[in-house]
Amino acid sequence: MIRKVKERYRVVAESGRNMGTYPTRQQAERRLRQIEMFKHMRKK
Repeated sequence: MIRKVKERYRVVAESGRNMGTYPTRQQAERRLRQIEMFKHMRKK
């Protein structure tokens, strides 16, 4: 999930854990896709 915090965008896990803060939404979305990819790789 991506949340706007002041002037930046924060990637937040379902548990509420901060997964990084980025200056643009595009960068935050990229990181979120990376996290999802690693979650799926771990299941195999």
